[in-house]
Amino acid sequence: MKSTQLLTATALLLLVSGCNTDPGKGKTQAVAAAPVEAPAAAAPVDAVAAKWQINADNSSIEFVGAKISDTHEGSFKDFSGQVEITENDPTKSKVSLEIKIASLAIEPPKLAGHLISADFFDVEKFPTATFESTSITKTAKEGEFTVTGNLTLRGVKKSISFPAQLKASDTNVSADAEFAIQRKDFGIIYPGMPDDLIKDNVLIRLKLNPKKG
Repeated sequence: MKSTQLLTATALLLLVSGCNTDPGKGKTQAVAAAPVEAPAAAAPVDAVAAKWQINADNSSIEFVGAKISDTHEGSFKDFSGQVEITENDPTKSKVSLEIKIASLAIEPPKLAGHLISADFFDVEKFPTATFESTSITKTAKEGEFTVTGNLTLRGVKKSISFPAQLKASDTNVSADAEFAIQRKDFGIIYPGMPDDLIKDNVLIRLKLNPKKG
């Protein structure tokens, strides 16, 4: 009897502690909505947009996923993009990114293989994910902006908004952001094992330091 009680108590403890593995807990949730189009460009002015190139040599794209019993941190090693910015003003900027899903890196390697399979990203049908900003607006916090844009993942295109710390000058452009998305919003619905279900939230971490050119 005591042995059974001990096993039950241990299982309950693991379940309760597992509930704390949600990577999106306490983070900004980027709610997915219908995709939107960027507003039409204003009439040409004298100011010219500077172009800054994003790639894996100067930036990082990381994510954290979880199941009841554990969390897993991963990243993408092959991506490219561009920031177009006018007058060093983030609100006059456009950001675009393309990620090669097959470049996903995570431990253990067996998990990486599962994530690129049809259960998750289905890389054979959907080899890339893309993001294109549609607006960038200042918030009340110092250095913080709300970035809105269309994220296309696993063939599903949705508009998301998230906060980011943005800086821009003649010599440096940077962006740092951390937010959660719901994987099921983008067609990733694999539940996991019945006794070790996968969390719906996935935490995204962006650190962009593009180079001018």
